Amino acid sequence: MRTLAPRGGACVAVVAGERCDAFGVVTRGRVQLDLRDGESGPVLGRDAGFRLRGTGVRALRNPGRRTARVRIVTPGARTVTCQSTPRTPVTE
Repeated sequence: MRTLAPRGGACVAVVAGERCDAFGVVTRGRVQLDLRDGESGPVLGRDAGFRLRGTGVRALRNPGRRTARVRIVTPGARTVTCQSTPRTPVTE
């Protein structure tokens, strides 16, 4: 089990080879699923669970100001390795 803690506005990439059977649970804050097709997925709140397999999720984004926390569970000894990068707001 691994805990991801993206700060407010940060995005954590999901590596394709490591998400095969992973399951995530939001334990604090909110997380938005960023999909491979460039669309924004749903915003999930505390206690929401989600599967990464077959969902097209490429990243987990924290739309809030405070640090969110997501527990990622994978079978066996595999580890989910992700990068956290600050998200730059888009201005129009």
